[in-house]
Amino acid sequence: MMTIRHATAADTDGQLEMFDHSRRMMRQSGNTTQWVGYPTAAQLEADRARSASMLIEDAKGRPVGTFALVPGDEPTYAVIEHGRWIDTKTPYATVHRLAKMPGHRQIASAAFHYAKQQYTHLRADTHESNKALQHILEMEGFVECGIVYMNDGTERLAYEWWRWDEVDPSLQAYVERRIMPLYDSFDAAHQRTHARRVIARAMMMCRGTDALRPDVVYAAAAMHDIGLVAGREEHHLVSGRMIRRRHALRRWFSGEEIETIAQAAEDHRASAKATPRSWLGCIIAEADRDVEPETIVRRTVEYGISHYPTLDREGHWQRTLEHLDEKYSEKGYIQLWMPDSPNAAPLRELRELIGDHERLRHLFDTIFDKTSIR
Repeated sequence: MMTIRHATAADTDGQLEMFDHSRRMMRQSGNTTQWVGYPTAAQLEADRARSASMLIEDAKGRPVGTFALVPGDEPTYAVIEHGRWIDTKTPYATVHRLAKMPGHRQIASAAFHYAKQQYTHLRADTHESNKALQHILEMEGFVECGIVYMNDGTERLAYEWWRWDEVDPSLQAYVERRIMPLYDSFDAAHQRTHARRVIARAMMMCRGTDALRPDVVYAAAAMHDIGLVAGREEHHLVSGRMIRRRHALRRWFSGEEIETIAQAAEDHRASAKATPRSWLGCIIAEADRDVEPETIVRRTVEYGISHYPTLDREGHWQRTLEHLDEKYSEKGYIQLWMPDSPNAAPLRELRELIGDHERLRHLFDTIFDKTSIR
């Protein structure tokens, strides 16, 4: 059993020891550039001054971990590239400087559990080489949003998380236990991160309105792609059938609501030519539209490598060009269903990228090389 309290000046030496250990672990895993001369005692003092320095103790009261939990706007998050923050309206706190003593486990889980109890909206960042923390963030339900830059100019992957207090906790538990594991077997572009991103976008679109019950929006977003268990071609229709057959949903929804959720899954596909049959369908379709330029190119390349392993680099390049042109160009089939759609601006940026083959090829090569190494 671990407890968490605010750190004091007397804890500084122990915290610095934790940073040293975590820094060594980074170096051993190939992360050679993160935490160079950082964090310092002065940083810990600054954290304490704003009541942000936290200490994790084991059942015997021994310090085993530390982290900073900083409320308010993080200055380095003001500019984000290769993506966007999903929630720019809700106040948030940032989790920084997570470290531990040697030989202890579940320190990160304890830190994030505490942070999630204190705040409904969290952000975090990590170095691209810190695969361990990236995995932890994804397992904790964080969504990767783009790249931010530290004060020294170095890049960090940016993440975001929400506590959906407006949704029945038992429904959320059901989704985590029975729905999210389905996404683990899907292609790289449609795993848990994608599902959580769709949930976040859909929930943000509906916040502040009474148009739809939050439980309905949450469930529809979580289950929109579950039909991928039967393959991609008709996954939207399979999703609808699976939703109608899930008798457990009757615990939270009426028959009419289940039918609306199923129809939203059937109508969400980007290639759909008809307007979704309900406002919920429009929201799920828009939330599913990953039209951030780099995200789209990455998903296209990852899908190609996963499903067409015999293609060489040039073959994947041609496939990427054809897919982007067919789906996202000015003549492509993708449509936006909401007035003042949050996808309008990124879609314009994507179309500009599609028209710039030199810039697109550079991005393709970067993503192709990283994906092929995995």
